[in-house]
Amino acid sequence: MAKIEIRRLGPGDASVLDRVAEDVFDYSIKKARVAAYLREPGHLLFVAIHESEVVGQARGVIHFHPDMEDELYIGNLGVTPALQRQGIGTKLIEALLAAGKEHGCREAWVGTEADNDTARKFYESLGGKDAPTVFFTLKL
Repeated sequence: MAKIEIRRLGPGDASVLDRVAEDVFDYSIKKARVAAYLREPGHLLFVAIHESEVVGQARGVIHFHPDMEDELYIGNLGVTPALQRQGIGTKLIEALLAAGKEHGCREAWVGTEADNDTARKFYESLGGKDAPTVFFTLKL
């Protein structure tokens, strides 16, 4: 396996995303949005770096609640296809979970499509339990 550095990005680290391998993010990176994301203390972005190039990313948000314990929402995971199935995604999610735990979260949740067998097996391999839900999207 290639030498991979897992790193949490923070304010001022947007330039780390100047070199990103293909298919790590779903869409084009927008510098202003990256900077805004990294300024928020409850937003977490971990990257996998190989030879100065971002080859993977995992991001999440800590949901603070007034009436229950805080929880970590895992928003996205991406690893360039050339380096998939080498443990990079696992390392990224483990870093994200550790950061959530550090912030006092006792639970994390993630959603995926019902027919995405690869993602389902991946999260099950990390101890995730399927929790059938109904998901709604509301246009704003």
